[in-house]
Amino acid sequence: MHAVSMCLRGLNVKTVLVSFIVSGMFAGFATAAEPNHPANPPSHADIHAAYLDGTMDIDDLRLIGLSVFTTPFNIYDGFGDGPFDPGEDDTRAFGQRPTLQGNGLFLRVNGLDAQSCNECHTIVSNRERPPELGIGGVGGLVQSALILPDAIDVSDSETPPEEAFDGTADYTGRLANPPFLFGGGGVELLAKEMTIDLQSIAHEAMASSAGTVFQLDTHGVNFGTITSLGDGETELNAEGIGFEDNTGRDVADILVVRPFGRKGENFSMRDFDRGAMQFHFGVEPVEIIGEGVDGDGDGVVDEVSTGEMTALHIFDVTNPPPFMSRLNREAMSGFASFYQVGCAGCHIPEIATRSNLLPLAFPEDPADPSSNVYIEIDLRKFGFKRVRGGGIKVPLFSDLKRHKMGPELAETFNAGEIANDEFVTARLWGIADTAPYMHDGRSTTLRDAIEAHGGDAEAARDAFLDLTEEDKDNLLLFLGNLRTPIDPNQDLIKKR
Repeated sequence: MHAVSMCLRGLNVKTVLVSFIVSGMFAGFATAAEPNHPANPPSHADIHAAYLDGTMDIDDLRLIGLSVFTTPFNIYDGFGDGPFDPGEDDTRAFGQRPTLQGNGLFLRVNGLDAQSCNECHTIVSNRERPPELGIGGVGGLVQSALILPDAIDVSDSETPPEEAFDGTADYTGRLANPPFLFGGGGVELLAKEMTIDLQSIAHEAMASSAGTVFQLDTHGVNFGTITSLGDGETELNAEGIGFEDNTGRDVADILVVRPFGRKGENFSMRDFDRGAMQFHFGVEPVEIIGEGVDGDGDGVVDEVSTGEMTALHIFDVTNPPPFMSRLNREAMSGFASFYQVGCAGCHIPEIATRSNLLPLAFPEDPADPSSNVYIEIDLRKFGFKRVRGGGIKVPLFSDLKRHKMGPELAETFNAGEIANDEFVTARLWGIADTAPYMHDGRSTTLRDAIEAHGGDAEAARDAFLDLTEEDKDNLLLFLGNLRTPIDPNQDLIKKR
């Protein structure tokens, strides 16, 4: 996917053109029958050097990232998993997936389900009539991804005899309704600071005398305990972090806050994007496959350059955050009920960071966000409010911790490393505009979403149900004030 030219097209003569065309990095454009990109996309080093010497500013990088995000990939970009190979044994693996009716490109179940990132992130507000569409929003039900199934019983006929024709189309994968990108920079900064704290506590435990117990507390959230066993050994009792089975795993790998993905699988937006490129499009990032490698046998190499992934990451984390509109008396009462019934125990309304600067690294080390940093982005310039001491407010309404949500919400997934009934606390900012709700879009209203809570959230759900109808309505009215950004990314679009 060499999307840089899409960004350059329509721009005024400014630093992007000077930096990349005059320098000769991108000599030669393809014809209409080939990729709409220059022959040599930027590497991470190209992007970084141009930023350091001032020939590109942060908005130039965001524009390139916007182009990457909105480019519909075609076969000349490496779209698809390549030709069928009868020697392939894992037909769910990237590069080896079959295609629907042998079309060679699309599958829809288990990825190969879209041509661009924006194809699934299009709705800024589902509350407006007509819906407000834009770049970086949520997806409707039809845009949901069906992830890694090995069976789906469409006709309700393949289940065991005693369960046949029970109205359930049994499914062994995940169903994920697309979230928005808004405010992702604040989420990533908060998660990185949490990770730094947890790693520091673990190192302190390793250096302490046997029997010393440390609480894994960071930014007001507890992730369990770690106990020193002496001689650098520890016993970890992790909560809401790590994997379904932490046995034999390195403590540093477990104590990484991964806020992206409904299950908490990705530590940064770039980390999410790498997998998404392969899963949704069959487009292979160089930083995974290697330079000059054709991993899926489609005849295209270097399908996504390191520079394009860097620009995409920068675009991701500079999307504006959601906001809370002014609360009237009833909504203020609803906010009080939000605390009273216990919702705020997990949906923490606001967490402050220590710094306003989000560090981006390449290559990334999940356990050490401070390593290999090439740029620090001041998130105050992208909609976040400063707090005393120099950090920012992140009004995300989440604790970035996984919780058990009960059997009714549990997935039927057999290829994951996280328990089927566990999900990262949903970030409620922007919730008024982003129906449908829950990880798979099963709840069409906020009341339905609350009533679907179980497991660790059962007590809060029951307390909500015990409220008077007036108090319930006021709580829902409060949630109706958590809005998505107004005209997100229009500043970039106007600069094209």
